[in-house]
Amino acid sequence: MDRLRQHIEAISPLTDDEFEYVKGYFTLKKVRKNQFLIHEGDDAKYEYLVLSGIYKVFFVDNAGKEYIMQFAQQNWWMSDYYAFFKQKDASMFIECMEGGEVLYSTLASREKLSADLHKMEHFFRAKLTNGYVALQQRIKLLLSSTPQQRYEEFSRLYPELIERIPKKFIAEYLGVSRETLSRLYGKG
Repeated sequence: MDRLRQHIEAISPLTDDEFEYVKGYFTLKKVRKNQFLIHEGDDAKYEYLVLSGIYKVFFVDNAGKEYIMQFAQQNWWMSDYYAFFKQKDASMFIECMEGGEVLYSTLASREKLSADLHKMEHFFRAKLTNGYVALQQRIKLLLSSTPQQRYEEFSRLYPELIERIPKKFIAEYLGVSRETLSRLYGKG
């Protein structure tokens, strides 16, 4: 829970009493490599904060092709956000790629914390805004850049992931073939 407090206080400092209240809304879960937190069709009732490990958020199209939306590592939040916020069944998967731990909470908990503590409303709004900005940048990069530019940007933003994630998944995330990634990786 110390990591949760540090994470929150990077945006919204809390008193000891406030943090005691906040931590009651989160549950710790250990996750094994290849374990799924969400399957397509599940009730996506949780949002997860990554404490350790690496996770991939992805969907599979009707032809069985996998599309990676996000890799998540320490201090990143993840869920099938459409399903989470709209209280619908999941259309995505979350799979643990490297065993670790997450904290999870429900939408009702998030809403209660936001209503009870302005500091937490500010925290969640800041995290959501940052996530939205990152998503817009990712879409812009996918639509308007070359594979080389996408690889260079990924390498710049996430240098630690280059060594920890299998190349086939990085290729999927960047929207390039494994062969193209091998050529780009050799240039990097």
